[in-house]
Amino acid sequence: MTGTEVPRDHPRYASLVTRHRIETGVDKGITSKQGLIAQGRGEAFDYLLGERTLPSADTAARAAAARLLLADHPVFSVNGNVAALVPGETVTLARVVDADIEVNLFNRTEERMVAIADHLREHGAEEVKGLAGDGEIPGLEHARGTVDADGIAAADVVVVPLEDGDRAEALDRMGKTEIVIDLNPGSRSPRTADVPIVDNVVRAVPNVTAHARDLADASSADLEAIVDGFDPEAALDAAEAAIRGSAFDDD
Repeated sequence: MTGTEVPRDHPRYASLVTRHRIETGVDKGITSKQGLIAQGRGEAFDYLLGERTLPSADTAARAAAARLLLADHPVFSVNGNVAALVPGETVTLARVVDADIEVNLFNRTEERMVAIADHLREHGAEEVKGLAGDGEIPGLEHARGTVDADGIAAADVVVVPLEDGDRAEALDRMGKTEIVIDLNPGSRSPRTADVPIVDNVVRAVPNVTAHARDLADASSADLEAIVDGFDPEAALDAAEAAIRGSAFDDD
């Protein structure tokens, strides 16, 4: 069954299409096999969230948009799952907030780096960073610590969807402002983030873009007020409460 063959009235339509995108990503050499496991874990949390964007996640998306619009050098970090799930949406968001796009992988190979960069260009990206690999994130021995010196290494704000916790913590130690998109509010990545968005990346990225467009003409003072008014702990608590409520719902 392909994504186009899933009937739109199927109760699991969105989930089935998302799975197909990940499967296609593996076939194209974009997504690792480990990414399949990560997707399954995320899907379980999304099911408990009701497969919807919570009000708290929408508030976080608005704060993320404000952060990106205020940034001097924002960078959107892309791994294999992000490239498979939201390539065009990532390019659109980067364009709206004038951010760089950089490929960064846990299972880094030259072939995958090139494949993902080409995939993003096919979806409209004009420049994709990550291939130079002439910078590093201190404290990470693994290849995922390899970044571009004029990309993530020089960024003030980094969007890191579907990120592993130790890299998120390492970026935090570098003084980066982090916007994390993750479906598990208990994970280290969102708990490290300045702006944790507990939502499915396929909903979150377009939502941040919509807020960025809405805030495009806002003053710096108004954007800073949005940022200052955002409470990351409250956002995480709201997501956890929603998950716990769903998990113990007898209906």
